[in-house]
Amino acid sequence: MSSCKAHKVILISLGILSLCGLPSIAYAHPLDDILNSISGLDQSIESFLRFTVIGYAHILPLGLDHILFVLGLFLLSPRLKPLFWQVTAFTLAHSVTLAMTIFGLISVSPSIVEPIIALSIIFIAVENILTTNLKPWRILVVFLFGLIHGMGFAGVLAEIGLPEGQQVLALIAFNIGVELGQISVILLALGAVWFFRDASWYRTRVTNPASILIGLVGLMWFLERVTA
Repeated sequence: MSSCKAHKVILISLGILSLCGLPSIAYAHPLDDILNSISGLDQSIESFLRFTVIGYAHILPLGLDHILFVLGLFLLSPRLKPLFWQVTAFTLAHSVTLAMTIFGLISVSPSIVEPIIALSIIFIAVENILTTNLKPWRILVVFLFGLIHGMGFAGVLAEIGLPEGQQVLALIAFNIGVELGQISVILLALGAVWFFRDASWYRTRVTNPASILIGLVGLMWFLERVTA
């Protein structure tokens, strides 16, 4: 491996691994400071802003598993059209199961949901390595995994609790925050690779190494979650 190639692989690896430190950074600077700054507003506005912030924070910086899943979607093809269809499928799916879980229409144990979320990360990472372009059936796979991720999002809201009489508003706000977080992840990733996304070496030096690392992290989480 050339020194230039090795340098790029190391940078990619360090970038992904550094995400593991983001949750601790977030806890070092509590979200309460942000949430307290919007207190005292009209109750509906305060609830909307509060749950938008909570939804965003559940992706950036706290939702490392969701971040890696979205990055996995991005890595196969850093193009807006393929990303649009994948993220749209993911959004529709997790919005459905999030609402259904919150309102008690379905109930699946976290001991089942969390390992499957880890498996979804592994699946996307492996597929990135085995295929060179977006297959039509990947949209269906992303949708199915999105259903599972939605149940994971519901766990966060269940712990926080929705405000009395404003459950629907808070749920919508949380979803908006989640989507803004996902868009931020994609924009950050797109900005990082923008100048060399068309390079002939992009797949071998970016997609494959990053997908391998993401897959290994997913495997580690899967083993931890099934043995917990």
